[in-house]
Amino acid sequence: NISEGSVYGFIGPNGAGKSTTIRMLLGLIKNSSGSVTIFGENINKNKTKILRNIGALVESPSYYDHLSAYKNLEIWATIRTVGKERIDHVLKIVNLYDDKDKKVSKFSLGMKQRLGIAQALIGDPKLLILDEPTNGLDPMGIREIRNLIISLAKDYNKTILVSSHLLSEMELIINDVGIINKGKLLYEGSLDQLKSKYPSCENLEAIFFKLTERSTL
Repeated sequence: NISEGSVYGFIGPNGAGKSTTIRMLLGLIKNSSGSVTIFGENINKNKTKILRNIGALVESPSYYDHLSAYKNLEIWATIRTVGKERIDHVLKIVNLYDDKDKKVSKFSLGMKQRLGIAQALIGDPKLLILDEPTNGLDPMGIREIRNLIISLAKDYNKTILVSSHLLSEMELIINDVGIINKGKLLYEGSLDQLKSKYPSCENLEAIFFKLTERSTL
């Protein structure tokens, strides 16, 4: 359950079911039981309508290396039937406007990740789903993505679901958290409420290990 305007951290060990859940949310695979409801609509019955209002970055973004950032987004805007004026806007949001004419092959990994987020934003989605957006980045790149996520929620009113193994980073950006292990949701609610339940744990990482170890026993 993700509240509108929330930055929701979706965390769990490898193999817990995070990527499977995200693929169900995006209509890439069908749920074998239960139901997936987004914006009050069932994803299996209204997939096209729902996906118009979702932007996603799942692992590594797809792009044409030999083209500029602007040209890549121009292709994406055409696919999403979005006006070209949106391209400069999203480039400014992700701080790539000054590099818009540079070939993507010349981009750093952090710049490529931000371009992937720009692709996800091109249709001005209500919900943004980011799966491991800081994967492989250096500390500078991680900070850039962190600040971008905070800005998207605060300044652009985006509801964001973000999944990451970097729990110290997640703790800095999320309002709500869902902790999953072996396909079962161990906790869902506000981060502050979770911390109040485990006052002896100094951070989210300590709480995470306590919950997941208990569920594995």
